[in-house]
Amino acid sequence: MKRNQPWLYITIIVLLAGVVTLTGCGTVITKADPVTLTLWHVYGEQTDSPLNDLVDEFNETVGAEKGIKIEVTMVSNTNSVHEAVLRAAKGEPGSGNLPDLFVSYPKTVLAMDNPETLIDFKDYFHDDELSAYIPSFLEEGEIDHRLVVFPTAKSTEIMFINKTLFDRFAEDTGAMIDQLNTWEGLFALSKNYYQWTDAQTPDIPHDGKAFFVHDYHFNYFQTGVKSLGKDFFVNDSVYFGDAFSKVWEPYADAAVQGGVWLQDGYATEPLRTADAIVSVASSASVLYYENIVTYADNRSEPIEIIARPVPYFTDGQKLVIQRGAGICAVKSTPEKEKKAVAFVKWLTNPQINNRFVTSLGYMPVTTEAFDLLPDYIGNLKDDKYRSLYEAYLQTQKEYTFYTAPQMTNYLELEQSFEKNVRSKLRMANTSWKNGERDVKALKSQAMMNLEVSLPQQESG
Repeated sequence: MKRNQPWLYITIIVLLAGVVTLTGCGTVITKADPVTLTLWHVYGEQTDSPLNDLVDEFNETVGAEKGIKIEVTMVSNTNSVHEAVLRAAKGEPGSGNLPDLFVSYPKTVLAMDNPETLIDFKDYFHDDELSAYIPSFLEEGEIDHRLVVFPTAKSTEIMFINKTLFDRFAEDTGAMIDQLNTWEGLFALSKNYYQWTDAQTPDIPHDGKAFFVHDYHFNYFQTGVKSLGKDFFVNDSVYFGDAFSKVWEPYADAAVQGGVWLQDGYATEPLRTADAIVSVASSASVLYYENIVTYADNRSEPIEIIARPVPYFTDGQKLVIQRGAGICAVKSTPEKEKKAVAFVKWLTNPQINNRFVTSLGYMPVTTEAFDLLPDYIGNLKDDKYRSLYEAYLQTQKEYTFYTAPQMTNYLELEQSFEKNVRSKLRMANTSWKNGERDVKALKSQAMMNLEVSLPQQESG
């Protein structure tokens, strides 16, 4: 090339700068033609999701620099994503392919025929990088010693209360909110609340309202039994021992007599319609709790939602389940896998992660992010979110986190238990409404019906 043609050098340099970026590893990434990675997640709705907003931010900044574009192709609830992942993994007709990234609980991966289709994040993180994360959060995502579910946001269970309606109930009956500190107190109030609401329409029998709803009855039982120092699981099934009976007693007593919401669906729905006024659910449910209730006659009124730690048994440990999904990445090409991990690292950067989790009611996943968390809580404008984080910080201080065991049949057992415990107690409640007043017998029969509906185990 001739020395008297400097314009040619300049042209070549400009063209290269517009087409490629060289990473620190020397990999050439084409900006003009970024690699697109699909993502399924559970954080919000398709048109109103905090994660979608962060994905847009990533695509416009780090993604643009590194030639990565994240495309959200599904936003749904955990169960729907779970089913979609399993159908796609099995190649069922009409299911399509697995996305490059999806949000999942370990139970979804355990239900997959071949978890080896997912990458091991240990292959892409140095040990010093992993040391920045909360160890128990990483451990939960390990299956067969492979880190396949990477923590991006964690939650626990929290009690949410419609304080507006609780205060009316308290004013008439003398109920105190501190009675909700224990399960025994909560279930006693549940019966009282049903009677109080039923008495408001004396001409209509048995139209009282439920007081309490639990998103996952299965979690109530396993953490309850464990908090009493006993095992809930024996031989891959539920053990109906003395501790189970102790946890069953106040719960079933209130449920049979109308105080517990036993219909299907999430706890947010009965609180939205005032068909219940207290719930225990994932702290992330704060995203769906509204500051208004709409009654059956279409009347609406504003309410105050507050949060408190979950109740505990008076002679049991303060124990609460650790919840929160993580991200899985599907094996593909080395280039796509590295780009998928780049997004995960960006999302779990302490500053980004705190913005993410505080918009949803989750807790962050690194030690540094936890240290920074109070600064973010102080900036929250929604009273409901501030109440949540006050409850969460109290939980973190006073409670022990419980992680459900990794059992291959865990999901099947959970679904069977959840379905049957509600249906058996609904039947008992119907009998009670129809005039059967032997509550002890109804509770006992419901537990027997529940036991025979589940996989059997040897007594121990």
